[in-house]
Amino acid sequence: MFQRLIATTATWITVPLRLTLGVVFIGHGAQKVFGAWDGPGWGKFISFPTPFSFMRPAWLWMAVAALSELVGGVLVLLGLLTRVGAFLIMCVMLTVIFGVLWTEGFFLPRGYEFPFALLGVCLALLIAGGGRLSLDAALVDPRARRR
Repeated sequence: MFQRLIATTATWITVPLRLTLGVVFIGHGAQKVFGAWDGPGWGKFISFPTPFSFMRPAWLWMAVAALSELVGGVLVLLGLLTRVGAFLIMCVMLTVIFGVLWTEGFFLPRGYEFPFALLGVCLALLIAGGGRLSLDAALVDPRARRR
């Protein structure tokens, strides 16, 4: 099971995708968890309301969202359990799109255009895995490598 999870294609295209997505979400996660770069910080962020009424208790779901961004960003950047990291980020982006920004329309500055693009990058990483220069590629059993 673990080998199937970390199996990856031998491609270079995932490297810039992973680096970009990882940096963006480490930054956003650090704002929410540590209060870096004028972010709300842990205490304030987990006190925010959730976008859906079924998400109770709210503090738990907001904590999961913040940690999903930070941990998902680190995993994607390193290419370690890339699919898990991409899935965590994908869940947050789907919640942001449908729970927060949907009524604002597609285009920026308030629309879901940017989260939609990030969702596409996550989907690409879910399909391809970490690719070259990833810890997944270093850990995968040579017999399980995809060409």
